[in-house]
Amino acid sequence: MNASWDILKTLSDPTRLRLLALVAREELSVAELQEILGMGQSRISSQLALLRTVNLVTDRREGKNAFYSLRANLPARTLALIRAAIESVGELPVIGEDRENLDRILQKRRRTQEQYFNLIAGRLGKNYCPGRSWEAIGHLALRLTPAIDIADLGAGEGLLSQLLAHRARQVWCIDNSPRMVEVGTELAKKNGLANLTYKLGDIEKVPLPDKSVDLAILSQALHHAQHPQVAVNEAFRILRPGGQLLLLDLNEHGFEKARELYADVWLGFKESALHAFLKKAGFAKVEVTAVAREEAEPYFETLLVSGVKNAG
Repeated sequence: MNASWDILKTLSDPTRLRLLALVAREELSVAELQEILGMGQSRISSQLALLRTVNLVTDRREGKNAFYSLRANLPARTLALIRAAIESVGELPVIGEDRENLDRILQKRRRTQEQYFNLIAGRLGKNYCPGRSWEAIGHLALRLTPAIDIADLGAGEGLLSQLLAHRARQVWCIDNSPRMVEVGTELAKKNGLANLTYKLGDIEKVPLPDKSVDLAILSQALHHAQHPQVAVNEAFRILRPGGQLLLLDLNEHGFEKARELYADVWLGFKESALHAFLKKAGFAKVEVTAVAREEAEPYFETLLVSGVKNAG
């Protein structure tokens, strides 16, 4: 059978075409392809095996990982067919999402490399230094807060907001626990923070008007939401144009006891899921960064997510 006909049949499958579009841009591991496409390992591996069988991709082994890329020195006719197929679907939303997820994966690679070289260059954090702690640095950073309006969603007692209120114009603490609101209100009064207000409410139905704050914070609150996308949508709604959402939450984990011990609804979230929540809500300049990892089991990892509500 004509080789070009075989190639066309291979390209007719959407998953294989999406894989080719990705590995044509960058050599990627199966795990990275899983994260980008949101598909299972077996499905991706089987499609890659088919692409390898028809000599469209090649794999490179590195330890336990296999990295795939478009085969070098493909015949001109074959390469032209692949490029034409990829270009023909280039405007589809799913292809745009794949490109965004690929860019995020590549940024994650760069961050990992930077962190490694920064660590071995300065040995940051290896040795004890009197007076240097993340608590102290956090207090310093909070003093840089400008005079803006802030909503702390799922605030609990609002310990973070107690600090932010020293510099912010107004801080709203939203929580669905009457006792938390009561305790927080007493703390605000005790500390003389007239610009710190606690309101009883749910993060999925925030009791604040549209476009009323400059900064929305969801700190370890999203995994308690029944509908995380709704909570992120609400944060977007209450932000003014140019406002920012800062979200701290756990990376996806398998510690099932968290449901019982901490009333968690979700066992953290994948980076791709958090990125998707913000993009779907309408946020621009979305970034997801791993900022901390506990050294003891179950090794919880914390992700910092940010997004901006564009003007207009």
